Amino acid sequence: MTTLMSNSLPVWDDLQPGDSLSPLQLPPITRLTLALYCGASGDHNPIHVDSDFAKAAGMPDVFAHGMLSAAWLARLLTGWVPQSAIRSLDVRFAAITHVGERITCTGKVAEKFEQHGKRCARLALTNTNQDGMIKLAGDALVAWP
Repeated sequence: MTTLMSNSLPVWDDLQPGDSLSPLQLPPITRLTLALYCGASGDHNPIHVDSDFAKAAGMPDVFAHGMLSAAWLARLLTGWVPQSAIRSLDVRFAAITHVGERITCTGKVAEKFEQHGKRCARLALTNTNQDGMIKLAGDALVAWP
């Protein structure tokens, strides 16, 4: 199994199922991160930035936007291949990501195949916290010219 890192397409013949992308390790999630994401994304749902609102909704505190976690997986992908090679990114939310958690994004080549004359790879992706709990899982499809 090889660890893959680049920002250009890997050599097709060298790519093997089971190869891992270099992990993306993020700093602990802070309230500032959530506030900045609110402004950048336009998602101003108070459950992500207002502790009183979150507690009134039955949550212990604010928590990260699901789409922020998805964006981290996209960042993992664009650190591996050019954005133009990404054909799809599908995610499934598994658990809430709380303030203070340290998220690591990982990816692994699940399969190589040809589709409509294009060489493609499907990747299995995950975001996990420092305890190994999966917060987000997904897959991506990448194509070679």
